Amino acid sequence: MERSAILAGFGGQGVLLLGKLIAMAAMNEGAEVSWLPSYGPEMRGGTANCTVVIADRPIGSPVVPTPDIAVVMNIPSSEKFGPLVRPGGLLLVNSTLVPDSKIPERPDVAIVRIPASGIAVDLGAPIVANMVMLGAFAFLTRTVALAGVARELAHLFGGKAQVLRLNRMAVATGVRVARTAGRPAEVVRA
Repeated sequence: MERSAILAGFGGQGVLLLGKLIAMAAMNEGAEVSWLPSYGPEMRGGTANCTVVIADRPIGSPVVPTPDIAVVMNIPSSEKFGPLVRPGGLLLVNSTLVPDSKIPERPDVAIVRIPASGIAVDLGAPIVANMVMLGAFAFLTRTVALAGVARELAHLFGGKAQVLRLNRMAVATGVRVARTAGRPAEVVRA
């Protein structure tokens, strides 16, 4: 089994943290993992993406030209990475910031729209849109267990009870929305 993902958005949207949490949760479940960040020179507002590969055997390369899964948080990421998802894969779209007209037409992949930024605003913290997508990702792909995600959140935010609570709420909301908006884990096959 090997699954690969590209997670992409603007700098400041937390896509590198999103990828790192997925990678750490998978690693702590015993999987082989690679996490490769890439970002522009800007601190905020520039581009950022990372690749995550999760496998049950050693990973030959962290480079992912055709991912099984793409999580796109903005229009440029949708336009750049949406076309690269391998047939039979999953394109997970932040539909608050990416209108349907900017989602590539891909009848060969499952496209799931999650209004992550809107949900984060409703939760009172626009910065947790990445955590909404983390919940949706974990639910839809079954690549990482939700319990593992919860452990990583506790490890990262353990000393900040209010921040931990907010992030857990965002992840849980992402799961709930994905349950109604998405398709089951069988969408993404190794």
